[in-house]
Amino acid sequence: MTSLASTSTTDIQPIRPSALSAKLPMALLLAGLADWLFYGQRIGLSLTLFAVATACVSVLFNHAAVDRRRAAISGAILVLGLVPAMEELNTLSFLILVASLTIALLLATNPDTTGLTDRARALCNFLLLGPFRFFLDAPQAFNMSAFTRGIALWLMPAVLGTVFIALFAAANPVIEQWVSLLNPKVMLDHVNMWRVLFWTLMLALVWPFIHVRWRRRAVVAAAVAEGPVPPQPPLVSAEFLGPSTILRSLILFNLLFAAQSILDGIYLWGHVALPDNMTYATYSHRGAYPLIATALLAAAFVLVAMRPGGPAEKSKVIRPLVYLWVGQNVLLVVSSIRRLDLYVDIYMLTYWRIAAFVWMGLVALGLILIVARIALDRSNQWLIGANLAALAIVLYGCSLVNFDAFIADYNVVHSREVSGKGVQIDIDYLLTLGPQAVPAIDKAIALRPAVKEGCLVSRRDRLVEQQRQDLAWRSWGFRNWRLQRRLDAEAKAQAGSQPAS
Repeated sequence: MTSLASTSTTDIQPIRPSALSAKLPMALLLAGLADWLFYGQRIGLSLTLFAVATACVSVLFNHAAVDRRRAAISGAILVLGLVPAMEELNTLSFLILVASLTIALLLATNPDTTGLTDRARALCNFLLLGPFRFFLDAPQAFNMSAFTRGIALWLMPAVLGTVFIALFAAANPVIEQWVSLLNPKVMLDHVNMWRVLFWTLMLALVWPFIHVRWRRRAVVAAAVAEGPVPPQPPLVSAEFLGPSTILRSLILFNLLFAAQSILDGIYLWGHVALPDNMTYATYSHRGAYPLIATALLAAAFVLVAMRPGGPAEKSKVIRPLVYLWVGQNVLLVVSSIRRLDLYVDIYMLTYWRIAAFVWMGLVALGLILIVARIALDRSNQWLIGANLAALAIVLYGCSLVNFDAFIADYNVVHSREVSGKGVQIDIDYLLTLGPQAVPAIDKAIALRPAVKEGCLVSRRDRLVEQQRQDLAWRSWGFRNWRLQRRLDAEAKAQAGSQPAS
């Protein structure tokens, strides 16, 4: 008898609705337990109790897949992972607990993975994709294929669209006012949206432990004598990132981003009067960081949607929408830079704000490189290499910039004492910048004679002494040498301008 065999990588298999009907209530019970243990409470031993409960439920529903020979090892790993969290719950003990729980589950229920690489790949797949499977598996419990397919087509556009609206509302007080007008007062009086989000998050986190599925090699064989293999019913996962879903997402996202860009054009660039009780400082400060988060999330979506060899990569309809959306994201980053620039004009310059400028520029360049990868049909390795090269160039350039002197000079020149706007000179902050800020500190002291008294002059003199110590041959630097020449020239000029006694 002749047979055909093929090997493929899979982690999604048809699920019987009856198998899910018993697991969904248990997932709800675990989410309820998490609500009782965590919501509004300080977390400590409660996390250990919840981890034990999750492990017990996982064994209950997956006992058929448990490898009894390795179950003892898995139990020992789980116990070892619980000990640090019981001792004290901190970031490290939390990560150890999560790692031990997932590794124990892998050893107990997935004996097919033996190599370190296969196990690492399975764990990454479990941690990164596992929580999203709840939204794909839960609708199948109702056995409504058409309805489920419709949900799959609109699930990603609706979820990501809601996330983008939330980020825009956090970045734009005008959009926040619009969203507040949609406040359904009656429903929100009885529903705590944060608690609903908490339950949803917990359902997504516990579901992979209840309905365990691992990524593995599957061999499909069909005998020719028995006829062709019957076609499998379409799966929800096939629609989750299919061309139809991506097309719907891009149309919705382009409309949302266009609304944000139009508002920025009106208020940020056009300087149209803002609504009452709102200042340009508020409008500028609210936007920078949420909009960068929005651009990064958009970039991640584009990379996933336009992955090499994916169904949407060659689409003549999707590609222009991707280019349009990435262009809007670049405009969004430019608006973020403009917002931060306006904020700096009002509240002065700091190291963190310079870092934000640099970071925003790298994000904008990364978006442009994504378009280049798609247009030039390059690989993701090329994209990573190009971004790393850009990062290396930027970091190397930053290493040659005297940010201490630049920040100090900028703050003095753009202070209220010099330009007539902004805030007063913060000499205390200038003193924290080190010896390179001494020339700017001298200018600031000259502009504000009243601050010469007290410990300010002595603090300035300590910086000068530190500068002289830095000129020793062991600590010598070209930047320190240039500063010393400048200070010596200023001292000589000041001595020459004083009348002889």
